[in-house]
Amino acid sequence: MNEIDQESSLANADHIGPDASLLIVDDDGPFLRRLARAMETRGFKVETAESVAEGVAKSKSHPPKYAVVDLRLGDGNGLDVIEAIRQRRDDTRIIVLTGYGNIATAVTAVKLGAVDYLAKPADADDVYAALTQRVGEKAELPENPMSADRVRWEHIQRVYEMCERNVSETARRLNMHRRTLQRILAKRAPK
Repeated sequence: MNEIDQESSLANADHIGPDASLLIVDDDGPFLRRLARAMETRGFKVETAESVAEGVAKSKSHPPKYAVVDLRLGDGNGLDVIEAIRQRRDDTRIIVLTGYGNIATAVTAVKLGAVDYLAKPADADDVYAALTQRVGEKAELPENPMSADRVRWEHIQRVYEMCERNVSETARRLNMHRRTLQRILAKRAPK
């Protein structure tokens, strides 16, 4: 480790504290591995899990001081992992990640003990800042917030997923013509 890396590591240790255990739960393997490497370089001792079952098991055997949990996992909901962590340890700083902006789920996650809620794709700097933010500090406004078009697209995608990718049911719930919805779904996500 060179001198600059050592200084950076010492500075990060001040923000993290003596217990640097971090559990990252996400079913997107490449994202999980990238984030784990990035958090290790910032001074965390990282464990990873790719499912609710694995996340719950790891949180029961070694409750972490920090956690980053994706809400939508292949075998269930990340809220179950948050509950399992809270049963074992009440001082864990939990950050929730999701690909779909959902206010109701964010409120539930915060009630269960999450300290922040980040939309995917969140970069390592955003995750680190959220994990190490001091109590009472206000989060900085995002440099590039989602556009109104992107928020609309995220909402449509969430409802589409809730309807198990059924276009007709999604259109009915959104009070939208089916063909209009199909055109929106065929386009790429706006920036």
